[in-house]
Amino acid sequence: MRTLGVRIGVLGLVMAAGLGGSVGSAGAVGAPSPTVEERRLDQGVPREILARSGFDDVAPRFARELADARSFGAARRAAVREGAALWRRAVDRAQGRGSAGGDLSRDDDRPLYWARLGMTRQARTWEPRFGLGAGQRAALIASLERASRGQSDVRLPGGTGMRRVLVTGFDPFTLDRDIRISNPSGASALALDGTVIRTPEGPARVETVVFPVRWRDFTDQTVERALRPYLRRVDLFTTVSQGRVGRFDVERTNGAWRGGFGDNDNVGVTGTVPVTDPGSQPQWTTTTLPYRAIVAADTGRFPVYDNTSVTEIPAGGTEPVVRADGPTPGSAARAGGGGDYLSNEIAYRATLLRDRLGLHDTLPGGHVHTPVLEFGAGNTDPATGAVTDPEFVRNRVDIIGQVRAILAVALHN
Repeated sequence: MRTLGVRIGVLGLVMAAGLGGSVGSAGAVGAPSPTVEERRLDQGVPREILARSGFDDVAPRFARELADARSFGAARRAAVREGAALWRRAVDRAQGRGSAGGDLSRDDDRPLYWARLGMTRQARTWEPRFGLGAGQRAALIASLERASRGQSDVRLPGGTGMRRVLVTGFDPFTLDRDIRISNPSGASALALDGTVIRTPEGPARVETVVFPVRWRDFTDQTVERALRPYLRRVDLFTTVSQGRVGRFDVERTNGAWRGGFGDNDNVGVTGTVPVTDPGSQPQWTTTTLPYRAIVAADTGRFPVYDNTSVTEIPAGGTEPVVRADGPTPGSAARAGGGGDYLSNEIAYRATLLRDRLGLHDTLPGGHVHTPVLEFGAGNTDPATGAVTDPEFVRNRVDIIGQVRAILAVALHN
């Protein structure tokens, strides 16, 4: 991730209607239009993914919950309840519990992504009789986002018998390039949430959360809100995203710069990563993961690299320079090893938070880029290709397994 039925018919009708006929709008503040990201739901591929996973019932059920709500408080409780149910359902599906709901492979992260967008679209376009202010609507959607991303479901064990690991993933992105895209980091989060990794030093429980691919959410400190309550309690953390073709990268250095690449709402932002207390903000942060051990270990079929490159403006200079061996003293960041997009930013924010909490010397943490998840050789045309194929599934399953193996190595070293 770098700059580099109620099925289909009923779901479409509910979305197209925006619930206008289900709830009155007397006294309501006019509802905003769906976002760019939400409008992609009208295309055939998202509908097929939802139908083939059984997740096409999620948005219509939430629409009925909103229609029955008679107050903002009731609506917010429904958002939290249904959001949490969606997250747990997606995790259960990925880990083989309950019905698969269709023929789409269980390792697929896309049903969660598209079902969540169906829910946020309902919340955004809902016009209740009792009226809903802009701030209330934003709070409603924020509660739904947090619950459906696992951010309200982090259950770290107490005591000393079990170590604790926190892992983050991302939504699919670059959907205008290929709307069929899946993100193996999000798939890894679903597959690993609540699981236990056995190591020679004892067991470790993994808890996961997933983040949006939107600049505004990062500006609004979504990473810090989600991670701050837990970093002092974990023994290891890693942010994970999709990176380059055919390889894993452990990113040595993260930069305080946004490069402007468009997000899932087709918004691009350029400039210094905005954080609290900018006066003490460093240009660079570094991994504390045991990168040498991870690179040296046999974790799976994809090679793993210690990526030390950055792009900087040297002290006293004016033009960006690529440095293969990391930043020079006094330089200004223009790209970390993981680029200048939101994967670099989540790595920067998480490791800066680690450092500001005084945990740099005691808490292993950093960023891992997975390989790009590729379709099979005969399924590369987004306009005519299938939403899945055996090679696509094999690649995702192998990436998930290798993420787990990398965590095991990191816990052992």
